Amino acid sequence: MGKSRASVFSNADEETIDISGFAPKPAVQSTLPTPAQVKAISEAANFPSREVQKAKPTPQGTRKPRRHRTGRNVQFNAKVSQTTIDRFYALCDLKGWVLGYTLERAVDALERELKAKP
Repeated sequence: MGKSRASVFSNADEETIDISGFAPKPAVQSTLPTPAQVKAISEAANFPSREVQKAKPTPQGTRKPRRHRTGRNVQFNAKVSQTTIDRFYALCDLKGWVLGYTLERAVDALERELKAKP
């Protein structure tokens, strides 16, 4: 066949392509360290591990996330004192209400109180 390229459009029956020069490369022995050696070296060099750490216990005073599907979809943020927010969460916990419902009840109660005053 020579040094000319094989044509994509030629008929395969007319020409045969010599592929005897193609062969898999011989296996090369690896000189890579074992995983145990890598771990020992990285620990000796104080290299931080990327493995998932066990969950740390939550410190005292943190609350569980409060996620409920209630149809309320507008967010309300306000800056308040820590005492006020603690009282608000205590009311929610006492009654077992979600935050939005507790706020609605508080607004209703304030409206009733303001209407009662002349």
